[in-house]
Amino acid sequence: MTPTAARKLVAVGAAGAFAVYASVLRPRVQWLGTSHEERTATYPGDDLIPGGRRYGAMATTIAAPPERVWPWLVQMGCDRAGFYSFDRLDNGGRPSADRIHEQWQNLRTGERIASAPDASRWFDVALLVPEQVLVLRASLTVPTARNFDPAGGLPRAYSDSTWGFFLRPTVDGHTRLVVTGTARGKPHALIAVANWLFWDPAHWVMQLKQFAGLRRRAESVPNGAAATPATEGAPASGPGLSDESAPDSEAVRS
Repeated sequence: MTPTAARKLVAVGAAGAFAVYASVLRPRVQWLGTSHEERTATYPGDDLIPGGRRYGAMATTIAAPPERVWPWLVQMGCDRAGFYSFDRLDNGGRPSADRIHEQWQNLRTGERIASAPDASRWFDVALLVPEQVLVLRASLTVPTARNFDPAGGLPRAYSDSTWGFFLRPTVDGHTRLVVTGTARGKPHALIAVANWLFWDPAHWVMQLKQFAGLRRRAESVPNGAAATPATEGAPASGPGLSDESAPDSEAVRS
């Protein structure tokens, strides 16, 4: 095969792979685990970002009521309990907490939680309704990834998005958890390419891992029992227990 023919073959293969990703794989993963009603619903906080567009939604069912799921969500953060996902990637290698910590249960709208291990970046708590809604917002410059205040004007290049957690009790006493949000950014072409090729797939993988971590934690407490809060100063997780060793089976349970 000549070099020219080889290049053409590679180009055709790459184009085919991209077509499969765009038309088959991406739409399936982008709405993984959601029902038609969950995909088309309007969620609290959808109006937080003017001109923002929904980037997809993922959902899972947790075999525990919302009051057992909520404490795990409200204590998230690199400066708190971690994110129950791949700790080496989003928590500086520190294992996410495997207990409820009472000192992290009083999160309020307007507060910040660290999204980087060194606390150089953060999420703003944009909306919070106990046991129902938690919406986090990340407003970052591009490419420096520095937080900015969208109320003070928009940079020339930026990404502004929400990450929302919506809990609904089911008839059998479980929790339906939908994670979705809206986003905007400039320059549009650069943001779109970055999302398609990297950020969206990374988010999907991390979100599936977080679902598994949340289910393992919330479902570990028997029905009718309350999770025991950890005392101030207690370690974030038990000896030798890291969320990266958590099983990934049934990553999305519909």
